[in-house]
Amino acid sequence: MPDQLRSFRVEAVVLRHANWGEADRLLTLYTREQGKLRAIAKGARKIRSRKAGHLEPFTHITLQLAKSRDIPIVTQVETLDPYLPLRESLVLTGYASYVMELLDRFTYEQDGGNLSLFRLLTDTLARLCSTAETWAVVRYYEMRLLDFLGFRPQLFECANCQAAIEPVDQYFSPAVGGVICPKCGNGLPRLWNVSVETLKYMRHFQRSNYNEASRARVAPEIQKEVETLMQAYFTYLLERGLNTPGFIKRVKE
Repeated sequence: MPDQLRSFRVEAVVLRHANWGEADRLLTLYTREQGKLRAIAKGARKIRSRKAGHLEPFTHITLQLAKSRDIPIVTQVETLDPYLPLRESLVLTGYASYVMELLDRFTYEQDGGNLSLFRLLTDTLARLCSTAETWAVVRYYEMRLLDFLGFRPQLFECANCQAAIEPVDQYFSPAVGGVICPKCGNGLPRLWNVSVETLKYMRHFQRSNYNEASRARVAPEIQKEVETLMQAYFTYLLERGLNTPGFIKRVKE
C-alpha cells in the first residue's frame, strides 16, 4: 500500500486526552482538515516519551497519523503554538477548557472539517493569551460558534411573532431560540428576563467583528446577565449543563 494511503497529516488542537492501555494516550482532536477525530499516541505516558509534551490539551500541533483498523496512531507530532499563558493561570486554564468543552459537546467525529470553526478555535486561544479582556473574548467565541453551528439566536425580532423588538425590557426563550416580546411573553413558559442594556450588548457581539466587539465596556451586572442567558441557551441545546463554568466560578472566588 502506498505511504499516502497508509498515513495522513493533519493540523489540530488537542481538546482532551485520556489514559489508554498501560502507557498510551487516547487523544480527542479538532483538526483543520477533518473536524473532530480521535487518535492513539503510543507510549505517550512513559517518562521518556518525546511526544507527551506536544499532546497536552489546548496545544496547536501538526500530526502524522497512521491508519489502523480502528483508531489512527500518532507517528509524528510537532507543536505550532503551546499557548503557554493558558497554563500559567487557573482562570485562563478555565476559560480555555470552557472553549474546548463547548466545541467538543457540539461536534461529532467524522462530520467533516469546518475551517471556520478551526480558525475560531485557534484565534480564541491566541486572544486569551494576549489580552486581559477575557470576558469579551469568550462572549465573541460563543456567538460565532452558534453562528457556525446553525444556532444563531434571534435578537432583533420577536422569535415568536416576528415583530420588531422595541427598546424596552424583553424575555429570552432558549426553546424558541431568541428574544420574546412582552406581549408574547405573557403566555409562554420558561422565559428569562432580558434588560435593554443586556440585549444591546448581545446584539453588538452578534453583528460585530472581534475588534469592534472587544471595545465594548460592559458593567459587571450586565456581564453576569449575558452569561446567565448564554448558559441557559447552551443547556437547552445540549440537553445538560456544562462542567467548566462551575470550575471558573470556584477559581475566581
